[in-house]
Amino acid sequence: MFETAGNIKLISDTQSFPSGFTKREFVVTTGNDKYPQDLKFEVVKDKCALLDGYQVGQEVQVTFDIRGNEYNGKYYVSLSCFKLQGAGGSPPTPRASGGGASSSSRSTSEAEPSMADLRINDDYDDDDDPPF
Repeated sequence: MFETAGNIKLISDTQSFPSGFTKREFVVTTGNDKYPQDLKFEVVKDKCALLDGYQVGQEVQVTFDIRGNEYNGKYYVSLSCFKLQGAGGSPPTPRASGGGASSSSRSTSEAEPSMADLRINDDYDDDDDPPF
């Protein structure tokens, strides 16, 4: 388990795949070092709702695991977020549209997904596409 803090730079829309798998990506710019880094994190399945209460520019604390997998002789690494909170442990601020803050706070208290939840079905026709 790893942690980092920074400001949200980008929040993407939820991506849905034919297998039923969903994921959502976001980028956090860290300022811990002399040279800030943009780190791309992902949340999967029901954890996609974690991002609903956050907005670009907001300072957050991210708790994540490093996940790696091999697919057709190629290796992939992802930073899998399982806990997201505002700076200082504050809850997310609701977006102007008023959506999602209650489901976000509910999702942060749920258990981390198991390895079976994170596995993707190998029902792809094109061998060159990554499994996500």
